[in-house]
Amino acid sequence: MTDPVKSPRRYDASRRRSQARHRRQKVLGVAREIFLRDGYAATTVAAIATAADVSVETIYKTFGGKAGLIREIQAAALGGTGPVPAPQRSDHMSASETDPAAVLRNWATLATEVAPAVTPIIRLVRDAAATDPDMATLLDDIDAQRLARMTHNARRLISHLPSTISVEHTRDVLFTYTAPEIYELLVLARGWSVEQYAEFIYRGMAAQLLRPAE
Repeated sequence: MTDPVKSPRRYDASRRRSQARHRRQKVLGVAREIFLRDGYAATTVAAIATAADVSVETIYKTFGGKAGLIREIQAAALGGTGPVPAPQRSDHMSASETDPAAVLRNWATLATEVAPAVTPIIRLVRDAAATDPDMATLLDDIDAQRLARMTHNARRLISHLPSTISVEHTRDVLFTYTAPEIYELLVLARGWSVEQYAEFIYRGMAAQLLRPAE
């Protein structure tokens, strides 16, 4: 009798994907720490690769170099700290909540989660943009993406606001009060608590949006 033919072992792609995600997160965490400690110009891909225990080639293949790393770090920071990305939580809340004051309060609270992670990266990009074309492009892209997001939020909120307030005005108010520069000035420079920061931006947005324009 001959031995039965053994079927080929099924390739376990899930384990490899999990390892790749873990390695990617490790690289981004290490890169963020080094960038914020040493600055953009002084940081090298080689230093990040060594600290993350990966090859330089892996970083270039995965992220495309330093500018690509910063893009990914900034995008990850926008997701917040919860298991569900902050933009998704924001959309779910604004779709189900009909009280505009509650929506603004939620957005102010969400800002206290996102701003501490995003603002240091924005400062890094802004400083590097003065001499690095890639960072100047990234800074423009970040501003454009944030404006697009605030336009999206304004369109979701507008039906609950006084009829004299436009989408454009709503967008500009949201864009201004959620700017990382506000967090930088009040929390990082003046030592406000994140709770005071949230109250400031909530009251500012509410004053502009929850009453008819005069």
